[in-house]
Amino acid sequence: MRVIYDKQTDTLTIIFKEGKVLESDEEKPGVILDYDDLGNIVSMEILDASQRIQQPHQMVYELAGLEQ
Repeated sequence: MRVIYDKQTDTLTIIFKEGKVLESDEEKPGVILDYDDLGNIVSMEILDASQRIQQPHQMVYELAGLEQ
């Protein structure tokens, strides 16, 4: 999985898996989901990210349920 914030376009993209995008749908205003040929979500794009996310340039990654 990759997360990319493009400051110039103010777009946050989350790529769940590499693959060809067959279809894109704007599920909610400013939230675009990309699907592969099997209907699986490949990526999600959030437009105007700085208005929707507190700190689009920062990310915290956590794994739940793992013992340390």
